[in-house]
Amino acid sequence: MLTYMLRIMRSGVEMLDIWLTNYQYRIIAQACDLRTLIGLARSKESDLRFFLPPPPLPSLKEDSSIEEELRQLLASLPQTELDECIQYFTSLALSESSQSLAAQKGGLWCFGGNGLPYAESFGEVPSATVEMFCLEALVKHSEISTHCDKIEANGGLQLLQRLYQLHKDCPTIQRNIMRIIGNMALNEHLHSTIVRSGWVSILAKAMKSHRIMEASQAARTLANLDRETVQEKYQDGVYVLQPQYRTSQPIKADVLFIHGLMGAAFKTWRQQDSEQVLTDKILEDEARYTTCWPKTWLARDCPALRIISVEYDTSLSDWRTRCPMERKSIAFRSNELLRKLRAAGVGDRPVIWVSHSMGGLLVKKMLLEASKKPEMSTVINNTRGIIFYSVPHHGSHLAEYSVNVRYLLFPSLEVKELSKDSPALKTLQDDFLEFAKDKNFQVLNFVETLPTYIGSMIKLHVVPVESADLGIGDLIPVDVDHLNICKPKKKDAFLYQRTLQFICETLAKDLEN
Repeated sequence: MLTYMLRIMRSGVEMLDIWLTNYQYRIIAQACDLRTLIGLARSKESDLRFFLPPPPLPSLKEDSSIEEELRQLLASLPQTELDECIQYFTSLALSESSQSLAAQKGGLWCFGGNGLPYAESFGEVPSATVEMFCLEALVKHSEISTHCDKIEANGGLQLLQRLYQLHKDCPTIQRNIMRIIGNMALNEHLHSTIVRSGWVSILAKAMKSHRIMEASQAARTLANLDRETVQEKYQDGVYVLQPQYRTSQPIKADVLFIHGLMGAAFKTWRQQDSEQVLTDKILEDEARYTTCWPKTWLARDCPALRIISVEYDTSLSDWRTRCPMERKSIAFRSNELLRKLRAAGVGDRPVIWVSHSMGGLLVKKMLLEASKKPEMSTVINNTRGIIFYSVPHHGSHLAEYSVNVRYLLFPSLEVKELSKDSPALKTLQDDFLEFAKDKNFQVLNFVETLPTYIGSMIKLHVVPVESADLGIGDLIPVDVDHLNICKPKKKDAFLYQRTLQFICETLAKDLEN
């Protein structure tokens, strides 16, 4: 009987839920192998009773704390041949403690004490502050396969689980922990250890969260664990918004969302705020309100698409720079993102790119770089179209303004590259325009017509109409500001409906086959 039920589970769990008692759920959970357990976690209708609770966590060492054990875990990792960013966060986490920070509370504290002018005022400094530094360092270490082995060997899976349970009300800490586990899951030889440590039950529960970031982090990790049905590997910052569960629906094309300055994989693509009071009933109705329209509206209107949103760190000002490596040029970031997207299988099927602001410059640079590399040829051959939301093809007033008011906004490298007299920006525009015409890419350009408030003192038209004109494709002005050009007010709004029309028409032949 047990063998029969397990066989049904591997093919689908919908019917099985009708039959089982709590006792039978527990018996099946105890009998599940790794493959079945991952399949259940990635099945939309599966009951959480299929998953045993994580095993008891080992006790903390005598006279120790989670903060101290995190620091010891970090200190146990290799410290040689690290890039500047990993060195920065590791040094920061190991050199500071909650006690030393607390001694400075009430004053200004420089990040890491290394002279970087990043200042914060502390009224009270919890240990969570130091824990965050450690986690940010561990995120960077977990991008290195051999360091993942060390994290696992030194009890990191259990320690991170303890921290995850302790900070249930701190999404930022939980997010960084999920990033680490998701990175570790890229290493197939660690899968059995990750499963045995009880992480799958935590991930299965997170998948059902109403918080899009939590669910998407869990979906990324589980997809990396699911080598039975997933060939792609999703590196840090690459999130599949659809399909997040296993599905029999064939995927015929990819739509990629690339945010701009100070954006993010989810918040950039939320619905525009309106004057109406958002009641619980409205919040539950995703046809009327959504925190991420690609995941809800587009996914329902185009179920045959794989929808990916990427995230990368940006900074408007060097005053808020967080580590030396994050002062990255468009060229550096484009190569990094292109490598990650290719690992995720981008280029294996037809592609449409959707970009906002500086994200559009990254898309242009990625495609130009891909055209020079034979191993990236499928990315070019399968690109069907590009949507640009207020992309400063010819520069932005933001760069000029930030130079003129340098005491308010010190321009970061990203902003400097947007200057109208930037040679690199002009070369990128000229090269891409010629390339796009040759490849006959379909293009749709939107542009804002209203100024944007930056803080309480600055009001600026970030991307004027003439700068958003790529030179090919329709150019559509919209009466919104720079931040809201990619945030439709509602599903039947022109911004969303015109975007949907472009995607459907551009992929019409691919979706029919």
